[in-house]
Amino acid sequence: MMLARTEGSVISTRKHPSFEGWRLAICQPIGAAGQPEGTPVVALDPLGAGLHQRVVVSTDGLAARQAVKDPRSPARMMIVAIVDEPSPAADPARPRGEIA
Repeated sequence: MMLARTEGSVISTRKHPSFEGWRLAICQPIGAAGQPEGTPVVALDPLGAGLHQRVVVSTDGLAARQAVKDPRSPARMMIVAIVDEPSPAADPARPRGEIA
């Protein structure tokens, strides 16, 4: 699993049949402080994450292929959680955006 930030959606005129009906999101892996780490990846997005939201991406290809119900699918990554951003009023001692 990895922490990432959604950077956009993938639009295609042709795609693997197992991706029909699935949203594909471009996810930039990030560190705990929010700095980019590594190369962006494409992940299935069953949760409808918004642009620039922090998400948890599963790198378990088997789980992604089971989600699309095709054992031969090229699916490798899937967003499994959207990370809540703490509100400044919730904890004034913690700067906005810092992960507990």
